[in-house]
Amino acid sequence: MNRKALFENILKKHSFLCVGLDTDIKKIPEHLLQEADPIFAFNKAIIDATADLCIAYKPNLAFYECMGVKGWQAFEKTVDYIKDNFPDQLIIADAKRGDIGNTSALYARCFFEEGRVDAVTVAPYMGADSVKPFLGYADKWVILLALTSNKGSHDFQLTTDTEGERLFEKVLRKSQEWAGADQLMYVVGATQGQAFEDIRKIVPNHFLLVPGVGAQGGSLEEVCKYGMNSQCGLIVNSSRGIIYAGKGEDFATVARQAARDLQQQMSKQLQIMPNLAK
Repeated sequence: MNRKALFENILKKHSFLCVGLDTDIKKIPEHLLQEADPIFAFNKAIIDATADLCIAYKPNLAFYECMGVKGWQAFEKTVDYIKDNFPDQLIIADAKRGDIGNTSALYARCFFEEGRVDAVTVAPYMGADSVKPFLGYADKWVILLALTSNKGSHDFQLTTDTEGERLFEKVLRKSQEWAGADQLMYVVGATQGQAFEDIRKIVPNHFLLVPGVGAQGGSLEEVCKYGMNSQCGLIVNSSRGIIYAGKGEDFATVARQAARDLQQQMSKQLQIMPNLAK
């Protein structure tokens, strides 16, 4: 999916919502455990209930890989189901890969050739040769970790060099030598608040994948105030706050309401943006 198609979908749906499919076998409703593939059954119900309200889905690979072959099969079935039934959705493999060049090339092949995802999250710590193999695929996205929402982000990402440049700022500046805003996105946690203003000074045109709204306490209004650009430039993810909003047999209906509540907030934010391209 290219940038134009992504932005058109945001305008059409009045939404920049990404639903995180962090599907834990220990947290899904008990009645689904009778299914042949409980993880896929849960995902399918969530997808069917929310697809008209969001523009992306983000399966976190840890929740699938921990189950071995069965988990990977559930991941593949989930991706195939979205592609075949809701082709306007951006599918993000939240894999946080990042290794030396030949290994990264194989990870890229896994997700972009053998798999059918549109984007993959990548850790930039090992530098250019760990990222560039992912950038060789047309209409595919690399989403670099920049400034995350976890407590440990202070350990490295916010440390400064002798000139006062923070590490996440160095990542933003250096990575622009590898690709432009049509291939690169960045992960920026919603809990980072006004840091979005500093980030937009460095990457004014890139899309930002923003976790941390909802269960982690990030403010959608603050994210939009400091992070939105003329093409929205935001993909805001909510995982637990949507998929685990309900615990019973009506879990998908409850998830839909949670997604609708967030989508309606996003619609208002899009309406009040004076410089949003139409």
